[in-house]
Amino acid sequence: MIVLIFWLGTRRMTVVPGRFQSVVEMGLDFVRVNIAEDLLGKKDGRRFLPILTTIFFMVLFMNITGVIPGLNIAGTSIVAVPLLLALVAYVTFIYAGLKASPGNFFRNSLMPPGLPWFLYILIIPLEFLSTFIIRPVTLTLRLLMNMIVGHLMLVLFFAATQFFLFTLGGWFSALAAGTLAFGFAFTLFEIFVAFLQAYVFAILTAVYIQLAVAEEH
Repeated sequence: MIVLIFWLGTRRMTVVPGRFQSVVEMGLDFVRVNIAEDLLGKKDGRRFLPILTTIFFMVLFMNITGVIPGLNIAGTSIVAVPLLLALVAYVTFIYAGLKASPGNFFRNSLMPPGLPWFLYILIIPLEFLSTFIIRPVTLTLRLLMNMIVGHLMLVLFFAATQFFLFTLGGWFSALAAGTLAFGFAFTLFEIFVAFLQAYVFAILTAVYIQLAVAEEH
């Protein structure tokens, strides 16, 4: 679906865009300006724009499936999806660092300059754990848990509506109206969360790349 949308939106681009082309361009420009170039600058931003764009829209569309009738569960609430995306971000981060500084990337990542030599006994394991283990784990869990919680909240609201309306009936139907209203309100909130989590995942990936290509590395 993502490939089809972008293919249809860019296959016949015109100087004066139509509505569909404008929406596609707006989405692409959002990633380019607010994520890639804002953090990485124009040169590195354009280098890593394809991967950042892919990550942003894949997370967004996989999140949105949680509020689509008939699907009702976010693809990113299944651990394999955020884990795969986190591994892609992790590999991109290491690739960027090795490309920018082949000889010093791992040394500078694990051994901050200017410290007494005996502190490196403690610092190296901590930096390795923080930089190369915790980052992909936190990327995975942040996205996974947000979407699982959203899914569970929607299940609770709409299951309560069904229970009050069809199982208990009577005056409990008034409670069903309340839970249904909360369910619809939370659905709108989940759409916002879907966009926010896509933005957070993409911008954290860009931050890690920026740290990898920084001059001190």
